Amino acid sequence: MAELRVPALVLAAGGGSRLGGRPKALLRYGGRPLLEHVLAVARDGGCTGAVAVLGASAAEVRARVATGDCRLVDNPDWRTGMASSLRAGLAALPPETDAALVLLVDTPGVTAEAVRRLLAAHAGRTGLAACAYAGRRAHPVLIGATHFPELLATATGDAGARTLLATHPVTLVDCTAVASPDDLDTPADLARWHIT
Repeated sequence: MAELRVPALVLAAGGGSRLGGRPKALLRYGGRPLLEHVLAVARDGGCTGAVAVLGASAAEVRARVATGDCRLVDNPDWRTGMASSLRAGLAALPPETDAALVLLVDTPGVTAEAVRRLLAAHAGRTGLAACAYAGRRAHPVLIGATHFPELLATATGDAGARTLLATHPVTLVDCTAVASPDDLDTPADLARWHIT
């Protein structure tokens, strides 16, 4: 059986409006920009390549973040919400993609082990899987390529893949002990994660 091709699809377009307009991709975590951290998590977790969708301060992100061979895609409509970034990212995936592992740039607690568990759970199926924490579905999410057309048709605003995930069976992969899905929305969140 051929090796599955599951690239990471990193959503990194947000402008950080609740953080004083600081683009989340450029926030520093562990001594490097948050986008670099998330790309390393995807690589170390076993994703086959990555596509990152940029929006706010895209030119600055390109200049200041070491993204390696990650394909960078600009989303000029990033202010309309996550759905437009999903569309831009899906359009940039390689044609032979079997599934996409969707990661958010503002979830620093997601680990390579969580990514590995999600990829292992997918293991040849073309469906949907998501990390779960104390029984609650959260990020990251893995979306099989057979679902891409429906995702493109149903994703709106900031809901992203919510409609798709609500109307199909989703394999939940327990990551409670190895990761955290908490995102960065407030200055208190930055302080808790020691992000500058």
